Amino acid sequence: MNEKIRAVVPADIDKLKKVVDSSELFPSEYLDEMIADYFNNPDTEEIWFTYIDHETPTAIGYCVPEKLTEGTYNLLAIGVLKQSQGKGIASEMMNHIEHLLKEKGARILIVETSSDDAQIAARNFYKKIGYSQEAVIRDFWKDGEDKIVFWKKL
Repeated sequence: MNEKIRAVVPADIDKLKKVVDSSELFPSEYLDEMIADYFNNPDTEEIWFTYIDHETPTAIGYCVPEKLTEGTYNLLAIGVLKQSQGKGIASEMMNHIEHLLKEKGARILIVETSSDDAQIAARNFYKKIGYSQEAVIRDFWKDGEDKIVFWKKL
């Protein structure tokens, strides 16, 4: 496993909000509520992980098992601080979560993105690291913006 990647701890939250804002992943004010179950529920199955560079969180990942499936997980978020992008951190984060999920006996990892032009790099990234575009759900996010689902057998 990568020694620079570890589970998120409460002390990371302020820095991770900067990662979320910088990467335009989602509004950072959502993070506290999104991660509350992870910190407060010892039985949670959520996986929150971060990449540490010079003792500072510079990337965030969030993955959950898909309900009513056997061994299928969904990577709901992955983001890298803008000034740290292009250095292979996202690839390392993906390798980490894939390895972790394999250890848990997972079979499949899916990733959902958007048809929006702002997501071209993300779609190309998933293809580059071995994910197949498996589905398109038209007008999912809003009229004219489709959900694109990528799939990988672990």
